[in-house]
Amino acid sequence: MAPYEIKTIAVVGSGTMGAAIAQVAAMAGFPVVLYDLKKEILSKAEETISRNLDKGIERGKLSPDKKGSTISLIRTTNDFNELRADLIIEAILEKLDIKVALFNKLAGINSAQTIFATNTSSIPITRIAAATPHPERVVGMHFFNPAHIMKLVEVISGAATEPSVAKTVKDLAEKLGKKAVMAKDAPGFIVNRVARQFYVEGLKIAEEQVADFETIDKLIESYGFRMGPFRLMDLIGVDTNFSVTSSMFESFHFDSKFRPSRIQQQKVDAGHHGRKSGKGFYDYS
Repeated sequence: MAPYEIKTIAVVGSGTMGAAIAQVAAMAGFPVVLYDLKKEILSKAEETISRNLDKGIERGKLSPDKKGSTISLIRTTNDFNELRADLIIEAILEKLDIKVALFNKLAGINSAQTIFATNTSSIPITRIAAATPHPERVVGMHFFNPAHIMKLVEVISGAATEPSVAKTVKDLAEKLGKKAVMAKDAPGFIVNRVARQFYVEGLKIAEEQVADFETIDKLIESYGFRMGPFRLMDLIGVDTNFSVTSSMFESFHFDSKFRPSRIQQQKVDAGHHGRKSGKGFYDYS
């Protein structure tokens, strides 16, 4: 087993998750390269990170100096050739072929010690790794939204993942201030498999017109949950949530208990993706 040491981190994809992961890594003192194809998306990510840090200052959890040092450790780029690091975390579309193509391209410009981590919510790590040249160095590192606040990180080993790779990533997650749990490779891993029914059953109740979104949320929240399923889907992203459900539906051979909702499909088709678009199950405009 090769010794792995993480000194530099690259994050591919500067959307909601990618920006927050870059922020978390930089706050822990790691130099980070944050990549996206479009400069305007990178600019938006920089604004988001700055805003997140300002909120931390307002709440007394962060000093202005810490904000400055964090931002200084994040370098944004749209030059793919700059994606050279000890650990590369992808936070891109939840599509198997796109993730595989990315890791294959990254393998061509990185060293034999680079670890490739996927932030996938539901795609089995083995399926991603099997189509890459170094499956032993592919591992799941699943953060939860919002990644700069949520403590949990699932570390998932595929069939070929080297144990030392998984341990290195678990240790790193803990250095980032996260609670890391090791998981075996299965669709949805631990949390998304358990949570899927939280969303799917809520959507079925709405489909059957037993109650509306707000009533369902209020009932769940009165039971002790911080958010009901519809508020949480709006926070995560209705499109992201729908993509995960669709992926798990396929991975479980179309088991009806994972069936995606027609209501959610309609929201996605309409561009009502939740808070990030200004409208989802609720209106944020």
